[in-house]
Amino acid sequence: MSIRLTVAAAALFAAFVVPGGAFARSQADAFPVTITASNGKVTVRKVPQRIVSLSATATETLFAIGAGAQVVAVDDQSDYPKTAPRTTLSGYTPNVEAIAGYRPDLVVISYDPKGLVDALATLGIPVVHHDAAAAFAGAYQQMRQLGALTGHKAEADGLVTRMQQRIAKVVRKAKARGVTASVYHELDPSFYSVTSNTFVGRIYTLFGLRNIADAAAGSGSDYPQLSAEHIVSANPDIIVLADSVCCGQTVGAVAARPGWSGIAAVKQRAIVR
Repeated sequence: MSIRLTVAAAALFAAFVVPGGAFARSQADAFPVTITASNGKVTVRKVPQRIVSLSATATETLFAIGAGAQVVAVDDQSDYPKTAPRTTLSGYTPNVEAIAGYRPDLVVISYDPKGLVDALATLGIPVVHHDAAAAFAGAYQQMRQLGALTGHKAEADGLVTRMQQRIAKVVRKAKARGVTASVYHELDPSFYSVTSNTFVGRIYTLFGLRNIADAAAGSGSDYPQLSAEHIVSANPDIIVLADSVCCGQTVGAVAARPGWSGIAAVKQRAIVR
């Protein structure tokens, strides 16, 4: 596997999608289901059939475990899979009335601005708030919880197992090939990035990649804002664009930035979206 594909695999999404299967009726017998999420204990009394996801990560997980047919709406940042019912709903500036208009029996969020959880609870709508996972263990737990809450526990367990096996395989290959490349992870066009203390950063470390944000001024924050000069000087071998959906950043746009044409990742087209 090439370095570029190795980093793409580290994103943990499309490479690990599990074919959706029919809902197993026997799993309905497991309801009601109660889990503990970032917003405390959440109980779902029956298999949800009208799920609204305001989290791109949750959207991908729901479809990966075969719960896609139960999803009626996803937020404007959920760009995968393409078959997801994308809407103008926002997970960052949510409109309670607009969300309620989809008559959801479960809402999944990764951000709770302005008391969204409480507002939906007042309407009797169960909400699962999953903060961004800080490590693999947390990500796996969230997947399993979504599996339990949607009646796809077995599928979620299978997804986690496949991910663990795939990651272990890629790590072995990366170590065998002595991967020593550097990476720049871009959160937005103003050059906010992530250090190795974040979940994504830990993935890069696991794959033997050197994160250029770690040595940047202001890296006392786990999400430092880098300067264009620092990025050009660091000359990363790989660039990962997390702002292609939110901010329209493309390979061409990156290559056109002043001074960036000489960066190794740009010259080698090693830019992952």
